[in-house]
Amino acid sequence: MMRVVKIGGRAQGDPGLANAIAAAVAQGDAVCVVHGGGDDVSSFQRRLGMEPKFSGGRRVTSVEDLEVVRMVLSGAINKRLVAQFISAGIRAVGVSGEDASLFQARATDPERMGRVGGDIRADASLISHLLAGGYVPVVSPLAREAGSQDGAGLNVNGDDAAAALAVALGADDLVLVADVLGVIEDGKVIPSLDLDAAAALIQRGVATGGMAAKLEATAFALKGGVASVRIAGVAGISDVAAGTRLAFPPFSVR
Repeated sequence: MMRVVKIGGRAQGDPGLANAIAAAVAQGDAVCVVHGGGDDVSSFQRRLGMEPKFSGGRRVTSVEDLEVVRMVLSGAINKRLVAQFISAGIRAVGVSGEDASLFQARATDPERMGRVGGDIRADASLISHLLAGGYVPVVSPLAREAGSQDGAGLNVNGDDAAAALAVALGADDLVLVADVLGVIEDGKVIPSLDLDAAAALIQRGVATGGMAAKLEATAFALKGGVASVRIAGVAGISDVAAGTRLAFPPFSVR
């Protein structure tokens, strides 16, 4: 099974994370990890005397902010995760989304948002080579601006990046790992959803902010050919029954 796992920033503090990735690899799965880390970026900005700014839940990213994003995501967080995974017996390799034009995107609103990218497309050639060699790629969510002559970088949403990579790899399973156990309504995890039901949760305001972004990334992945997407806690990395599974019908709210 080809599995892409996106690990949110807060979920990275789970002490069982590395062992969960190791368990998935031990099952014989080809595993690629994409990570976030927004809280760490904000913390480091403040240490430098910079104030994080957001618009519509997205980080406004100036040219100066982008340098901090690169340092934290492609540097500190990426290498910290790689070190943890190697200690758990995983052949992990850290990669930036800018390497080999792995992710290409377009600036969504340069005047208002700065160096923030959307419309992400992935070239999975490098990742495929690493997977074929038995490695677990660990990817930071930055992108090269499509059509840029100077290699200008863009800050992109980690869920969107993971979805684009899953499509490019023809993944069987995309797992969006969060600090919650799945999509929750009335205090309970919804076991399964189809796209219409997921859209309804957004429209009704049940899924907002980061969860709404996850559901939107899910729709992109499923429409791009990924067989199923799951939103779950760390246990969902190796346990296919954990969390909320999203797929085309016949799956629906239960």
